[in-house]
Amino acid sequence: NICLTGFLIREIAERNNVPIQEFVVRNDSRCGSTIGPILASRGIRTMDIGSPQLAMHSIREMCGILDVEHSLNLFSAFYGQFTALDESLVVD
Repeated sequence: NICLTGFLIREIAERNNVPIQEFVVRNDSRCGSTIGPILASRGIRTMDIGSPQLAMHSIREMCGILDVEHSLNLFSAFYGQFTALDESLVVD
């Protein structure tokens, strides 16, 4: 459920004061693919998360220093807090 996985990552980010930026690609537009959509099509809850970057996969790819720190903080919080938060949710 995309609403549930989106809530989980937003909640963990908020609880840990990590800024996030959401980006959505229309499903009728070409975009790089990851394993996320493949797994989601099989009913597995997924989140496709990454650090903000400019010109990904180019020779001039770049990323802000704070973005790396925010990513590290978000991923650490996610792995440390996901299970407890997920188990506390009641979905009807």
